[in-house]
Amino acid sequence: MKANLLITGTSGFLGHRAAIYFGEKFNVFTPSHAEMDIADADSVTAYFQNAQPKFVLHCAAVSDVGQCEKEPERSYEINVGGTRNIARACRDFGAKLIFCSSDQVYFGSSETAAHVETEVLSPANVYGRQKLECEAVCHEYCPDSVSLRLTWMYDKAHFGASEHGDFMTTVRAAIDSGRAISMPVHDTRGITDVNEVLRGIEAMLIADGGVYNFGAENNLCTYEAIRAAFKMAGIDENLLIPDNEKFAQKPRNIAMNTTKATASGAVFSSTIDGIVRALQL
Repeated sequence: MKANLLITGTSGFLGHRAAIYFGEKFNVFTPSHAEMDIADADSVTAYFQNAQPKFVLHCAAVSDVGQCEKEPERSYEINVGGTRNIARACRDFGAKLIFCSSDQVYFGSSETAAHVETEVLSPANVYGRQKLECEAVCHEYCPDSVSLRLTWMYDKAHFGASEHGDFMTTVRAAIDSGRAISMPVHDTRGITDVNEVLRGIEAMLIADGGVYNFGAENNLCTYEAIRAAFKMAGIDENLLIPDNEKFAQKPRNIAMNTTKATASGAVFSSTIDGIVRALQL
């Protein structure tokens, strides 16, 4: 008999794909905002009462970093308040909570090596601070919850005109048109095929509670990593232009060490290998 899996945020990039991926493996519940307003505790409780989930994958969030800076109170209500309501309901109904956090929690760190989960953090942007607080909220209500610090994600598949473009959409468009694109030199982070993330999430449903760095590892700046992928995939490297201005005042390193996640069953290609594979398909 299939277990019940509730997924929030299924209108978003990850949530939409999660609903498809898990559709044949679980009885999947994908509430719209009208059906369950995560910022309304009573609405969340009522929906949980109906769905009786065994697992909850919480993807819903205000994930636009700039929007969080402009409207921190609104984003806090949804990101932190909404997560609190979901975590409380998971506790009350005995559901295992998988929370989608972000590598942005590491933005502002002075560490130059790949980050580990035990690092003491003080995120430099609103979104990162809210995600870090959400992790604490999840642990407070559900000590067995799993918080996944996700990287920048892409997919070679695109689901209609209403979906915002992702990294691979931008790169593909540039290659197809022969138009050059710029990538930052002062920025280092993992970039991950969302399909590997989805397979990894399935493994994490039975993982021990805690925080996990989750996605492709990478030790090169974004420009150099993509340039290397272009070269390996046989694509003209001249289509790529270094952006020497973005993050120049404060170079950003949010690359992560994912040893903990891989020990729990998640499998990730390196950033370069994943991009090469996506470009060759």
